[in-house]
Amino acid sequence: MQFNSIPGLQEIKQRLVDAVKSSKFPHASLFQGKEGALNLPLSIALATYFHCENKGEQDSCGTCPSCTLSRKYIHPDTHFVFPVGNMKTDFKEKDEDKLRVELLKHWRSFIQEHPFGLPDEWISFYGGEDKQPIISREDGREILKSLMLKPFQSKVKVMIIWQPELMHAAAANGILKILEEPPPHTYFILVSNQATQLLPTIISRTQIVTIPLTQDDDILAELRKAGIQDQEKLVRATARAEGNLSAALRIASESDGPGESIFQDWMRACFRLDPARLLQLSEEFHAADRMNQRNLLNYGLSVLRETLIILSGSTSLSSVVGNELDFIKKFSTVMNVERISSVNKLMNDALYHLERNASAKMIFMDLSLQINKVTRTS
Repeated sequence: MQFNSIPGLQEIKQRLVDAVKSSKFPHASLFQGKEGALNLPLSIALATYFHCENKGEQDSCGTCPSCTLSRKYIHPDTHFVFPVGNMKTDFKEKDEDKLRVELLKHWRSFIQEHPFGLPDEWISFYGGEDKQPIISREDGREILKSLMLKPFQSKVKVMIIWQPELMHAAAANGILKILEEPPPHTYFILVSNQATQLLPTIISRTQIVTIPLTQDDDILAELRKAGIQDQEKLVRATARAEGNLSAALRIASESDGPGESIFQDWMRACFRLDPARLLQLSEEFHAADRMNQRNLLNYGLSVLRETLIILSGSTSLSSVVGNELDFIKKFSTVMNVERISSVNKLMNDALYHLERNASAKMIFMDLSLQINKVTRTS
């Protein structure tokens, strides 16, 4: 991956390039940003630039032997560490070394197919169960082991740790010393979406680079590059993604918007308190993977925002059109500011409990009953 394949962020890209060229790049960096920020692609493009044999003024050359290896994510001096949860049976039957090799193959395939991918998309990609993924203490030992070796082909080694906030405590404490005094010609890049959850002692040993979310114009350009030309889809996906490029690509690829028909069916069942339909929907919600569970709730939050816009009379700020707009107008007739505030809190609470691996079926059913209760209040 090169910098020119990442939309926007020109100033940050140039700062990174200039730091490498001037030999002033810190040995431990923390690329922090909200979920959907392009901090992982930037870290990979930076590793490519570090190894490039014919560095340009703004990017790697893309053609030298090192760039060829980096493009396939197999450069021997770029090391990836990433969180993994429980896996399907066919993985569990392998020994630890084979498992690590298998996971690395899946990781390479993932970043090739989803260059702007999100953590939940990674979990779905390798077939993880609904368990919180972690970077284990064994992974921590592998970090130390791999860094004991000298660079194989390049002049430097780059260690990219994705989601370091998910490190096991033993692994996090184990890398403190090496972060403070890394081996010569070694660069750590920690890529985090929740840097506040990192140990203060890790943060203090890194130079922080804050990566903003993607600008709407850059998202629109990327969607068009992906072959999406329908103007309604472009506008809706860009507005709903709120700077999250991966989410925009997903929303634009869906036929009726992100969970639009499911959400409408769910709300109708809540309003009329249809136990049979709510039970069926809760079973479907439970069977879905965590990414789709979150997507439905996040879509619900976006509907609440659009409903509030309709109620305020500021229709020029709305991004919805067609059938979705018709539904939201009807939805606004049974909602008011107080109800929207209450349901918004309920949905955010549901997201919180999902992240902590509570039963999805129980979360959905309880949320449905609570929404019915809210809509019956004056």
